[in-house]
Amino acid sequence: MKQLVNFNDGIVFHGNTERIAKVLKKAENKEPITLGYLGGSITQGSLSSTPDTCYAAMTTKWWREQYPDTEFTYVNGGIGGTTSQFGAARVDSDILAYEPDFVIIEFSVNDDNNLFFRETYEGLVRKVYSSKTAPAVLLVHNIFYEDGRNTQDQHETVGRYYNLPCLSMKTSVYQAIAHGKITVRDVTPDDLHPNDAGHALLANLITNFLEKVQKEDVPAVTDTARAAEELPKPITANAYQNSVRYQVYNSKPELMGFVADTEEQKHITDIFKRGFIGKKAGDAIRFNIKGTGIAVQYRKSVKHPACVAKVVLDGDEANAVVLDGNFDETWGDCLYITTVAKHIEEKEHTVEITITEGDETMVPFYLVSVIGSK
Repeated sequence: MKQLVNFNDGIVFHGNTERIAKVLKKAENKEPITLGYLGGSITQGSLSSTPDTCYAAMTTKWWREQYPDTEFTYVNGGIGGTTSQFGAARVDSDILAYEPDFVIIEFSVNDDNNLFFRETYEGLVRKVYSSKTAPAVLLVHNIFYEDGRNTQDQHETVGRYYNLPCLSMKTSVYQAIAHGKITVRDVTPDDLHPNDAGHALLANLITNFLEKVQKEDVPAVTDTARAAEELPKPITANAYQNSVRYQVYNSKPELMGFVADTEEQKHITDIFKRGFIGKKAGDAIRFNIKGTGIAVQYRKSVKHPACVAKVVLDGDEANAVVLDGNFDETWGDCLYITTVAKHIEEKEHTVEITITEGDETMVPFYLVSVIGSK
């Protein structure tokens, strides 16, 4: 199937490859390399038959086969059903804490196609690109195969502005489907998540680009040049570059009926951990958070009835926001984000969450985190 797809068409923007070339050179010199992958369910490996047949693992396999004497650390930061808004808040712990040399970012089927997600995506990209290890960054755009829909327009705008390589399944694999070279079911059983063959094609798209960079005469990036490198002014209000998640381990909210969940989180996909639990009407929790934006991350449950809460910002009861713990879908409990406020005054804000509907017979309200952005 690989030969039926023009992967060169998937290079929608070549960008500056100096950092990628630096990582390739480092691998050639047998220096340890850390590869990070941040995204949603496709990055996590949804519908691949094994963890080793997802695109992130297969891309890592390419690196190991190309440089067999080099030690590679593989960090898969994919969490299903999540957006770049959440990505910007969690990338510090889930990817950057491992000091990556190379990071792939994939959120083009999770983000909505609007300016809000251009801003959250830009914040994420800026945070990764300017992080301690100055990693190479590659942007990947997946699609909904039923209609070719994605958020590539918003994400590619960011990629082009920062001169970062952008690769697209829409202009490569999807075009092969459109021209009858392969079928949708060759690639995906549900019009979104790749099967093993689809994951292999996504990995081929990435490694095809890396092989091109291997052959290019790319100027070396010196440590001095890297240290002097500055990001250009943002193209959005950029209120998400410094997003922080507040959970049990890094905050001390006032508990008024809510209890802290101190159970160990064994993996990042063990998503309903490190939060706070409310079980009955009147239970409340109050945070003091500094920032220009506030979001609440909580569980929507497929089991009904579940508790319902409200969030009040700075005591403004008239503009309270409902947090309904009942999920209308059936595929599983959802890690849901409600944006409470954005582009507000940068100061310490009071965030109070109160159960409005609930008792001991209902599914408890699980507050995963409060996210402060600026």
